[in-house]
Formats: sequence, C-alpha cells, structure tokens
Amino acid sequence: MDFQLLKTASKTKARLGIITTPRGEIHTPVFMPVGTIATVKAMTPDELVQMGAEIILGNTYHLFLRPGHKTIEKLGGLHQFMNWKKPILTDSGGYQIFSLSQSCKISEEGALFQSPIDGGASHLLTPELAIEIQECLGSDIMMVLDECLPYPATPLVAQESMELSLRWAERSLNARRTKAALFGIVQGGMYKELRKEYIDRLLELSYHRTLAPSHSFEGFALGGLSVGEPIPEMYDLTDFCTNILPQDKPRYLMGVGKPHDLIECIDRGIDMFDCILPTRAARHGTIYTTRGVVTVCNAEYREDPRPLDENCDCYTCQNYSRAYLRHLTNAHEILSARLCTLHNLHYYMSLVREARFAIEQDRYPEFKKEFYNKQENI
Repeated sequence: MDFQLLKTASKTKARLGIITTPRGEIHTPVFMPVGTIATVKAMTPDELVQMGAEIILGNTYHLFLRPGHKTIEKLGGLHQFMNWKKPILTDSGGYQIFSLSQSCKISEEGALFQSPIDGGASHLLTPELAIEIQECLGSDIMMVLDECLPYPATPLVAQESMELSLRWAERSLNARRTKAALFGIVQGGMYKELRKEYIDRLLELSYHRTLAPSHSFEGFALGGLSVGEPIPEMYDLTDFCTNILPQDKPRYLMGVGKPHDLIECIDRGIDMFDCILPTRAARHGTIYTTRGVVTVCNAEYREDPRPLDENCDCYTCQNYSRAYLRHLTNAHEILSARLCTLHNLHYYMSLVREARFAIEQDRYPEFKKEFYNKQENI
C-alpha cells in the first residue's frame, strides 16, 4: 500500500490524498461503508460502486464466528466470497470486545468471550489470531487488536489499557505474514498526554524496530472515540492527535460518524471514516439530507409528494416520494430499507466527494460554512 499526500488546505488541516492498493485507488478523504458480515446491509456491490464507494469494511470478530475465516479462505477469500473487487479494510474486533464487555474477559493473552451465536461457546481472540483471520480473509488493510476503553475511564485504567494495547500492537506486527497493509490504533482514553505517549511509542515501534520494513505500520487510526464522550471533546482530541501523527501516513478515525462529524474532522486532518449510522438509521427511517435530518415515518409526510432531498440525484430521490417511503417504512417493507439505505450512503459519498473538491479548490472553510447554512435541524 502507498499513500500520496496531494494537498493540504491553506487555512485548515484538511488533506487531499490517494491510497494505492493492488485492488485499486482510494481517494481521501473517504467514507467507507460498513459491511460487517460480508455485506453492506441492503446494498449490492454494483450499487455501492455506482455511488462511488472505493473501499468497504469487514469485521474480524463477526466473520470469525460465522461463517469462519477458514471457510472464507477456502472459497477464495472475502473479495471472492462477497463479489467485491475493490479494497476491503477489516476491523480487528477490538470494538466488539468493548461492546460485549459483560461477556468478555481481557488478559495479557487476549480477549476471552462467549459467542452469541453458537450457544455460548468460548473463544480466545489474541493479536496473533486477529492477524491470522484478516490474512485468511484477504484483507487489503488490516487493523491491530486493541482494547477500546469505555467513557469515562480513570487515568490509571487508561494507562494500563494503553500499555496492554501497545504490547498487542507489537505482537500484531510480529504475527504479520502477508503484504497486506497494517494500521496501528492510537488509544489512551481522553488524556492528551497518554495519546501523545501512545503515538510516540507506536512510531518508535513502527520505524525503529529490527524487523523488515514490511513490518511497519502503513497508517494510523484513532480508536476509543465516539464511545459516549462529549462531541467537542472528541473534536479536540482528534485535532490534538493529528498534530502529532505523521504527515505521510493516512489517518483513520474509527466509527465516526454523523455528517457534521465528517465535516469537522476532515477540517482537523482526518483522511478515513467509517460508521454504521447511515445504514442503521436508514432501516429505521432516519434520512440524512442536504437540509438536515428527515424522520420519514412521521405523520407530517403522509401526503408529501416531495423526494427525500430535492438536491439529491440518487435513484431513490429521482423516483419516490416521502409519502411512499413513509408508507413502506411504517409497513416494515424490505424495500424501505433498500431505498433509504441507498439514499443515505449516496448522501455520505456525495458529501466527502464535495469535501475533496473543496480542498482541491482551496475553499474548505467556505464549503464548511455552506454545509452548516443549509442544515435546518442538525
């Protein structure tokens, strides 16, 4: 994997770049649709390509449990399995360890958890196994296994967790066997001094080790954010970390977020985003538009002939009314999930495409102001 930084905006930290992988180029800033279990819910691969998706996500934890990484490997890898020809980034399972903390036990060795699928069977996810799974899947960009802290966490807990995640990061590097890219994940809770120490030690681990150059990190992710902390605190910590992270590596803010989060964090120097929000919200009738959020199941749209977004050229907005989509959503029709998801993902893709153009034209502050001026109910 190669990253080329093309431009940084003159008045902000917004960056324009290209990630080159054997399966294609990724133009940054980029939003990556989440395909947790080998599918972006309600969408076909062709539809994703048509709306401009250049990379999607898969999840180590979920694919390990079902259908199993060895099964997917036998069937030609994840790309062949799901008929997706472009790059795939796989999350290591660290967030699932966090979200399933009540049934998970963390130790030096790894995370011991009970499966919610096969009757509560116990599994031990180690840094080595997380890498093995991702390599079997054929991931283009892999993530190290880390511990994601809840919010809030005391300085002592954050320090201990940081030390564990750093040891797991080194084990992940040592376990790597293929040429797939590997990103380090920055933890440290909400404490700037810990985040700085973490970044410094990740860089030392990446650049000053005795292993071959292929065992260094190709990019860096910010983890442990969007876990309940106040949004201004997330923005502030993101801004702090991008001041320290290398300029020549992509920066990935994991699990973020709403449209205005993307706008704000691109401004703060982030290159890559993912979030389940546009697909999950769509299945419940929450629609993101150029003018704000539309809750399409509300009674006010019962006889509304307008499209979801009059400024949108997606298939849904070109062919269906709010009234019809309200009917489908309230009737729990499958088509509702399909059409609303298509729109939300199209909106996200269009938003980052417009952000890239604004950076290219060196007018990101103006673009950001225009975005907020249009939003009626952000």
